[in-house]
Amino acid sequence: MQYRTLGRTGVQVSSLALGAMNFGKIGRTSQEEVTAVVDAALEGGINVIDTADMYSAGESEEMVGKAVAGRRDDIVLATKATMPMGDERNHRGSSRRWLVTALEDSLRRLGVDHVDLYQVHRWDPATSDEETLSALTDLRRAGKIRYLGSSTFPAYRIVQAQWAAREHHLSRYVTEQPSYSILQRGVEAHVLPVTEEYGMGVLAWSPLASGWLSGAVREGREITTSRSTFMPDRFDLAVPANRARLEAVEQLAKVADQAGLTMIQLALGFVTAHPAVTSAIIGPRTLEHLHSQLAAADTVLPADVLDAIDGIVPPGVDLAPDEKFDTPPALLDPARRRR
Repeated sequence: MQYRTLGRTGVQVSSLALGAMNFGKIGRTSQEEVTAVVDAALEGGINVIDTADMYSAGESEEMVGKAVAGRRDDIVLATKATMPMGDERNHRGSSRRWLVTALEDSLRRLGVDHVDLYQVHRWDPATSDEETLSALTDLRRAGKIRYLGSSTFPAYRIVQAQWAAREHHLSRYVTEQPSYSILQRGVEAHVLPVTEEYGMGVLAWSPLASGWLSGAVREGREITTSRSTFMPDRFDLAVPANRARLEAVEQLAKVADQAGLTMIQLALGFVTAHPAVTSAIIGPRTLEHLHSQLAAADTVLPADVLDAIDGIVPPGVDLAPDEKFDTPPALLDPARRRR
């Protein structure tokens, strides 16, 4: 396992981080299975666990808490808030009112008195940066948060938040968690240069592109990844973007074979090769999944392999742009761009 400094924090983290989205009802995993995955991940050198309050409506946090009991201080523990937690209209977003409550709920579920990294899961256009950062700064001063982070923020919002922190003398986001894979390279154009400029750590989620790069998705083969059951549109080959992804996967498989690598090693080695990326977040549902991904922990792709990948999916290109989660509101709502 490789270890890197998380931004400018001085904290040493593994180049692969354990994502907990599949823990609980989403991944149909039991506590026994979750604990086994966590045990194996820690034994494999992973020291970062990333979860969120909305993963299985809090069940993921509860399972992580039980799995790490007694060894919490050996783990960089990260969670997230702002996504809806129920139907009540104020049980979401990044207002002070909600973040204070959401953090207390997360700490209770995790069974800890603080988290190392508390991340705003998505930018909330209804809430000012000053409001959010002020609340998070107070929680940090209270000892309940060590560091602040953002997740899936557009580049201009990362810049705005950094400016707001400096302008109002508040704690700043020291990490960003973007979606990044061989098939979704858009963040290379704007987000990653900005994170480098501000010295932020980067925890890249979905480096296997929801299973497209796991080796399980190939031409003429039935798609059986767990994501295809609850996100069927993302695997419908009648959709042009999915067809383009499959064509790219077939070419990437040849590159992997010629290099003597698995598709997983190719995919994770690509993400961790970028100088802006600190860790790639893997989200195994089973021990088998975990071991296949841990095999990529020390993969270093040579220049000719990286060049071959660039020839298939050019730098800065998203093969499925409609799946981006950082689209400015003005592009989604016509009322925002008309007088």
